[in-house]
Amino acid sequence: MGNKDGVSLAFSELRKESQDLYNRIHSIAEDAAFVDQVYRSYPRLPLVPNMRCGAWYTDPDTASNERAYFKSTDGHTGNWSFNLRRPNLHVLPLICAHAGLLLVDSTRAGKRMPDALSKTVPIWCAVINRAVLKIDATNMNVDAWNTKLYTPPGLVSAQEHDQIEQKLDGWADDLAASFYVLPKLQYPLRPIWITPSTTIFPKFPGADAERRFYPIICISASKQVLDGMERRITGFAYIQGSGDDHELWSMGLAPAQFWKHKRTLLNANRNELPTLVHALTSSPNTRSARTNSDASFHPTPIHHVHGKLSISTTHDIPSSLDDEIAVVYLTSADQAPPALKDHSRVLYIQTPQGKKGQHHFLRSILPQAMPFILLHLQNTRRICIACETGTDTSIGVALAALTKFFHDSGEFCDEYEYELEGVLSKDDIKTRLHWIITSCPEANPSRTTLKRVNEFLLSPPEFLLSPQKLLSLSGAPTPPHERKTTSIPKTVL
Repeated sequence: MGNKDGVSLAFSELRKESQDLYNRIHSIAEDAAFVDQVYRSYPRLPLVPNMRCGAWYTDPDTASNERAYFKSTDGHTGNWSFNLRRPNLHVLPLICAHAGLLLVDSTRAGKRMPDALSKTVPIWCAVINRAVLKIDATNMNVDAWNTKLYTPPGLVSAQEHDQIEQKLDGWADDLAASFYVLPKLQYPLRPIWITPSTTIFPKFPGADAERRFYPIICISASKQVLDGMERRITGFAYIQGSGDDHELWSMGLAPAQFWKHKRTLLNANRNELPTLVHALTSSPNTRSARTNSDASFHPTPIHHVHGKLSISTTHDIPSSLDDEIAVVYLTSADQAPPALKDHSRVLYIQTPQGKKGQHHFLRSILPQAMPFILLHLQNTRRICIACETGTDTSIGVALAALTKFFHDSGEFCDEYEYELEGVLSKDDIKTRLHWIITSCPEANPSRTTLKRVNEFLLSPPEFLLSPQKLLSLSGAPTPPHERKTTSIPKTVL
């Protein structure tokens, strides 16, 4: 075997070991023990996982029900942002109620902490502090209100710190001018960082009279190790940031299942673990079961429109529907569940994956969904829009419906007119997205989904027609191989 083959084999073995299920869950357990140690040092502060990775390290029995959505991409060098699509304002009341927060995340090899904790959260704290001052300066002690940017020493250079700081006021202006409502903060926010290499945990005043800020304690759960892997005498290889990219190694195991069966999983040997995980993930008791009555059906309502529109996942849709509810059911499955098939108040639309799915979203899903939603709104029904994740496609459909059918006040405008072209603007769409995120913080529509919604709402009607349909409207003959007998939907025209 040559040197080249030997190196290739070594790398292959390292990759295999890094994806090993046994190594991953034991590494997560080690990191989770550190997180619990930090939590026990600050028991009055709520423990919040930063999704998705943070959920692996936080015991549901001690963690808050809230989730945070700080993205590392918003802190990447040169791409810094206070993202109004991920404002995380829903955690502010929790911070005010408990005078601080513990936020958990981790990162893979090469870093001591993720950019989400070292830069995105510091940006968030500084922007919130400045926006609060811009909105309510007359009722605050301006001189005592700290709006400085704090970043972890040694991880963010002075140059990068200064570049970020120059953008803060602009982001604060955007937040202050948005639909979002900020709660009244008694103290400014300030990020604090704790990692496994932290030797002394900082102390904070317990009394309000001594408090100067709300600490946002950023816990980077994983130990930084050379090459991201370190042998343990207990028989596993520690993998830094094991909770990251779990689709690559988890065999379908989710954080909730890990914590529910933690002892059993950790006691299993390496060879039997995959079989155990397969049994857990395929068991009817651990899969999300379909509910059978409306009593347990709780979609997320959009509050600004008084719950007339709501968001859900498809697996939460019950088999029997209340008379006052209609459902837009978006799924990649070949057909709707039998109980919902051919239901007069269920619009089933198959949603292909990938690029084909995005084209389908613009040309088929939105044109079909809008008249269905309008009809049932006119009949005073509530509309639930469901997709498999409840965070992307359903959000896009809801966004289009909110923009077309609701005034800025949130009242149903009872209109369905493509003649409104030119009246709607990107700001209208952006505001309605803020309505959704305020009620549904986990909403995470892709850039492509949002782009398709903009195209659907702001483009002239003929833009939505296929070339064949445009030819038929113009009177030009359609080439024989492209002729079809299907008619043009009136909803498109």
